[in-house]
Amino acid sequence: MIKTAPKNIDAPVDPLALRPPLDQLLKLAKAAGADSADCVATHGRSLSISVRGGEIEDVDSSEGRDIGLRVMVGRRQACVSSSDSSADSLASLAQRAVAMARLAPEDPYCGLADPARLEKSPEDLQLFDPTIMDAPQLEARALQIEAEALKTSGVSQADGASASATSSAIFFATSDGFAQGWRSSRHNMSVAVIAEKDGAMERDFDYNGARWLEDTRPPEEIGRTAARRAVARLGARKMDSTTLPVIFDQRVASSMVSTLIGAISGPSIARGVSFLKDKMDSQLFSTAINITDNPLIKRGHGSRPWDGEGVAVKERKIIHDGRLSSWLLNSSSARQLGLETTGHGYRGVGSPPGVSSTNLIMAPGALSRNELIAQMGDGLIVMDMFGPSLNSNTGDYSVGVSGFRVIGGEIAYPVSEITIAGNLIDIYPNIVAASDLKIDAATISPSLLLGEMAIAGS
Repeated sequence: MIKTAPKNIDAPVDPLALRPPLDQLLKLAKAAGADSADCVATHGRSLSISVRGGEIEDVDSSEGRDIGLRVMVGRRQACVSSSDSSADSLASLAQRAVAMARLAPEDPYCGLADPARLEKSPEDLQLFDPTIMDAPQLEARALQIEAEALKTSGVSQADGASASATSSAIFFATSDGFAQGWRSSRHNMSVAVIAEKDGAMERDFDYNGARWLEDTRPPEEIGRTAARRAVARLGARKMDSTTLPVIFDQRVASSMVSTLIGAISGPSIARGVSFLKDKMDSQLFSTAINITDNPLIKRGHGSRPWDGEGVAVKERKIIHDGRLSSWLLNSSSARQLGLETTGHGYRGVGSPPGVSSTNLIMAPGALSRNELIAQMGDGLIVMDMFGPSLNSNTGDYSVGVSGFRVIGGEIAYPVSEITIAGNLIDIYPNIVAASDLKIDAATISPSLLLGEMAIAGS
């Protein structure tokens, strides 16, 4: 680990510095004929170092500032964006947005959030770490990752070990008077490792990221973990097509939670294109399964003090004792469904508010991963996946995977080039959660036993 304290190489981005052009933009939009408007400004810095063979392979340093405006003229809306916040650019931006809105089709559900729902006094969620790593320090971390990976017997190459640090700020303002901003930071490390035996090669990786530098894992651990994973995959073979119980390892199990979130997103429900559109209050999982979305976790990967429309946020139970308890709604989809927003609005610079989750967590179960494997008996552990396919209307799901064949409750050999498939309505009730939950991303889950699925092999 690096012994010396990292130096700040730049002053922290101050969200208040982003406010003046937004105030001006709202005035210009009103003067151009907008009935209401909101606008957002972002400013970010990043520095990333990649190494290969003990030397720097790539240095990526970037800084950018963007500004976006949404205007409503009656029930018509338009969004525009720019990286230029000069007076002339702001005037042009406002005029162009209003002209576009007047030509847009009517949207009876567009508009600003209810003023009564706006955040008045946001919590300090400790999302910004003022420590910014400089290039030599990031290089040292990347080199530590690579060196540790290469110590493992069977590893032939560490492919692009990297370390990066980013900081950003956002400020959001509306014509209703909301005007707030916040800062965030990220410290990331990653490496891909290639293992080789008898001319056959296998590849795997490890990654770690955190808001604060002090919360990241040691660089050496990243290298060791990636190397161990790659070596374990040596000798992978295909398996016969069959039907077997399947375990999703913790590193990929969150993808099963993501399938649920896409299906309960307000826009999907409002358009009627979700296989869960009629399932509110239905028992989707066993009573042992609970999933929450909590935007207020300090230093959380997906935390935010308010949503993309300025709406106050809180922890919500998405699945409670196996029962579907909430959609994920922004103001527009809530109006369309005759409901209240759940504070899940997400705002990009150049588009109207969408919907996103924050810190989405499936609660751990009572059994360890090894106990689930023993309980499964014969089956498949999925360690990696690619090319997932989901029919949003029916819930039919398939994905290419690699992992390990389990025989007699023990891992027998690695497998690859297989596809698993099933219907999520049938899969959800059979899910059993392990106890190995790790808080390492915005959407997380422990390892999951999914029950029987169709396996397409050789």
